[in-house]
Amino acid sequence: MAAHLDELRTVNNYFDLDDILASQEKIPCVFNIAVEGLGYLDQSTNDPNISVGTKLELPFWLAKYLNRDARGIVAVETPKNYREGYRQILAADPSVVDLHRLGPHFYLFGGKLAILNLPDNQDVLNTLLQTFQGRFRRIMDGAQNALHSDLTSQTDMLDESELNLFAAGQRGLVGFQQWESRESEKLSTSTMVVNQRKRKWVSSNGDAGD
Repeated sequence: MAAHLDELRTVNNYFDLDDILASQEKIPCVFNIAVEGLGYLDQSTNDPNISVGTKLELPFWLAKYLNRDARGIVAVETPKNYREGYRQILAADPSVVDLHRLGPHFYLFGGKLAILNLPDNQDVLNTLLQTFQGRFRRIMDGAQNALHSDLTSQTDMLDESELNLFAAGQRGLVGFQQWESRESEKLSTSTMVVNQRKRKWVSSNGDAGD
């Protein structure tokens, strides 16, 4: 998981739908300079321009570029769901937290925050790792028993990364059960061979009819 978090901090996968959706998550920003003609972004005012000190929530992909210089166009703040209060809740008992409600891409988006050099970056990353570790066993236990219970009750509190893990656990369980019952060892005629036999049968019957 630690290696995965390092990857999240540096890689943007253009072809990964989850990565694109995570980049759309909003982050609180404060404008350091006035910006003309973009006042419509601030629904709380009729000013045609954005003035210094204006606070807006911008999608991560935009905030990242506006904040990239030493004194960027905007200063960024830690999103609410990753601040100290929520970190304490997750530290107390991560297994009971509805992570999907905190963010469907909680881990992926949280890892991306590291490139913004927020003052509590390391605390956020530690929380992501500890949360994953604290929830991993329950997720895998759920995946192993989900064939005999309500799937929704097992997955409704999981973020997308955990849902993928849950699905992988289920596939592993099905594969093991097939192996255990020897279903995976049953031999069957390939489709190519069946089709070839059909063609030969049709050809031979056609010749016989002539």
